[in-house]
Amino acid sequence: MSNLSPAGQQLVQQLAQQYGVSTDAVTHMLIAVYNGNGTMAQFNHPEFGGAGQWMRGGMTMVSDLFNNQLKCLVNNVCSDLSNQLANNQSGTFTGSFQSQSQSGSHDQTQTAGGSAGQNSLFLPDPNNNWWPPEFGSPSATGSQNNVRYAYFADRRRLAVKTGTSVWCYDTGDHQIGGFSQQQGVGGSITFTSQFGVVNLSTLPVVSRDGIEQPYPPAPAVAPVDSFTQDEMQAPTPNQGSMDSSNVLPNPAMPAEPVAGENVLDTLERLGQLREKGILTDEEFGFKKAELLKRL
Repeated sequence: MSNLSPAGQQLVQQLAQQYGVSTDAVTHMLIAVYNGNGTMAQFNHPEFGGAGQWMRGGMTMVSDLFNNQLKCLVNNVCSDLSNQLANNQSGTFTGSFQSQSQSGSHDQTQTAGGSAGQNSLFLPDPNNNWWPPEFGSPSATGSQNNVRYAYFADRRRLAVKTGTSVWCYDTGDHQIGGFSQQQGVGGSITFTSQFGVVNLSTLPVVSRDGIEQPYPPAPAVAPVDSFTQDEMQAPTPNQGSMDSSNVLPNPAMPAEPVAGENVLDTLERLGQLREKGILTDEEFGFKKAELLKRL
């Protein structure tokens, strides 16, 4: 709880005792709700049944679809956290990316997105504004170990910090909603937009460490099929998993309506892929939550 203020730590302790869960579970959910602008949360914690989603006044989804007791627990914890966040918020919420690691492991953690210092439950982060100052405030932020992201929708810019270097990209017509970082050597970082899953390397580089880079016009969008076995097993740089997993809620992004029957068919196919070992439980849970959200 190092990024929580004394008030935030006190709240976590109180809710952990009230609901009989660990402080780690409450902290995880607190960050998830904060990243969801205080009104929604996408989470992945074993004490809450793994991957799931909560929306204030709306649907609560957990991995065990028929476990009403678990749904009630998630709803109560998230509702209390939502109210406390609103009471301690001195500025507007800033959303964060939905993100997923495709390493096959369950090592996703979360970090508060946006300007955590605007909420008295969090300690101010002196490293928050690492992007070019002329970009202003980001529409969403996210991180995965030492890789950090800041998306500026109005400026059509994406800033990515790897180690000490800051790369800025022209996002063109993309409306970015999430990132996925694979593990191993020779892999890549992909992002999700209204065009599907796209490799980050296809975006033109605008600048590096404040130095402008000449770049050609944005290439045609080349979506990545996120359901192929080659995709799931592709090795990537060992940068770890996203700190915001996670679930992390998706920033507002247009999504094509999906008919109920098509969603069920897709879920059935995803289940078959998981049984064959092509999808991990974590990947299955993420895709399931994403599909159910479109109902």
